[in-house]
Amino acid sequence: MSEHFGTLSDGTPVHRWTLERAGVRVRVLSYGGIVQSVEVPDRDGRTADVVLGFADLDGYLAHPEPYLGALVGRYANRIGGARFPLDDLTYALVPNNGPNSLHGGERGFDRYVWDVTPVEHGLRLHRVSPHGEEGFPGRLDVTATYTLDASGALRIRYEAVTDAPTVVNLTNHSYFDLSGAGDAGGHELRVAASRYTPVDEDLIPTGAFADVAGTRFDFRTPHKTGGGLDHNFVLDKGVTADAEEVAELYDPASGRVLTVATTEPGIQVYTGEHLGAPLSPGQGIALETQHFPDSPNRPEFPSTRLLPGEVYRSETVYGFGVR
Repeated sequence: MSEHFGTLSDGTPVHRWTLERAGVRVRVLSYGGIVQSVEVPDRDGRTADVVLGFADLDGYLAHPEPYLGALVGRYANRIGGARFPLDDLTYALVPNNGPNSLHGGERGFDRYVWDVTPVEHGLRLHRVSPHGEEGFPGRLDVTATYTLDASGALRIRYEAVTDAPTVVNLTNHSYFDLSGAGDAGGHELRVAASRYTPVDEDLIPTGAFADVAGTRFDFRTPHKTGGGLDHNFVLDKGVTADAEEVAELYDPASGRVLTVATTEPGIQVYTGEHLGAPLSPGQGIALETQHFPDSPNRPEFPSTRLLPGEVYRSETVYGFGVR
């Protein structure tokens, strides 16, 4: 089911689609592929929205930088110096995070209206990113399919093909507040990662892999985050053909549980300290499944290279439950 959600300044209409299954209701916008809301029950059966979002299109247009619920690309997270080498050429990107490129540049995938087609229990979103968009090479044809499975889990599948060598790293940027009350500070997190990638003052990886043992980054057993996180965790499973569970977020007050399964080798845990008005710092926690930040400049990291004739595939599943 779709409804008119607003109109951009150039006259382009934006629609909102509602998916419902197994007691879960998800609303998705054609603008930015944004997951606007996810309504799930708590342990007592009371339903609340567990992702941060704005009530109208103006909210997203006025406050784009938190990337609330957005489909992020061409390259999720940061590319240092807003440039990278590929096949003996160096590509200069549009810097939008100091000297670096963040989440695709000044106008990433989160700021376009996508073509939306209903599919069974879900939606298929599509757009073509032209060669040179934000400095990235190749014409990239992208599809993202959002579905609710029989358990009410939100499954996001990405596919992309290119006509020239390029780099790709796509994710969803939802911030979760399982309390539904505007505070994720009491949530407990588990991440199946024995290592993380340390960063410099601009949050660009140094290239090292550090053990989490004995540090505040050790979430192999669940505990409160303590805040102050905006780091990439190196998942123990690595890249996999099928989505495997890698993380769990739990709100003891409501009993709500979020599980995250993915094919990706990394997950960025961001505890939202820089969220500004009309939001509040720490109001939500982002769990961005991904390849690692700055991978195009780090041959020691899993590759984000995509060649003509290949198909980029990635899948992440957000499951909801209680205990």
